[in-house]
Amino acid sequence: MFEHDASLERVFSFSRLDVNSPLSTVSHHRFELEGQQWPTAEHYYQSKKFVKSVDLQEIADAASGEEAYKLGNRWWKFGKAKDWKQKRRVMMTRALYTKVQVHETVKQALLDTGDERIVETSLYDPYWGIGRDQRGENMMGQIWMDIRAKIRAKGKVYPSS
Repeated sequence: MFEHDASLERVFSFSRLDVNSPLSTVSHHRFELEGQQWPTAEHYYQSKKFVKSVDLQEIADAASGEEAYKLGNRWWKFGKAKDWKQKRRVMMTRALYTKVQVHETVKQALLDTGDERIVETSLYDPYWGIGRDQRGENMMGQIWMDIRAKIRAKGKVYPSS
């Protein structure tokens, strides 16, 4: 059937929905983007899915990143931006890159991953995470690794060996 991917045993792994992880989208790291304050990266990302201002505002006002996630996934077919699948990686990258620029603790947590592969451990989301069969796209991990490379190139910061 499927072989176990042994390379996933030596990675930095985290959950997108772990409020205690600085690399999570629901951690409490406020930032400003597009002229608005966002409590979490998840608030920004989920609000960008929709075109109606009432939906956008409800998500922006959510009490937590977890609540923003739930609200953003509640109306799957109603009021969603038509080209969302093409824009979702860009929107998440904007949110996470801005978060890193504003919060030194997040930047340091990212740089502390060294050269390790970063993996989002969701078993149920094969786009953002690795998925149940470990063959997911791991887009969240890829975005973080891209941001890490950009920070290093910009500041000439390399992991210590």
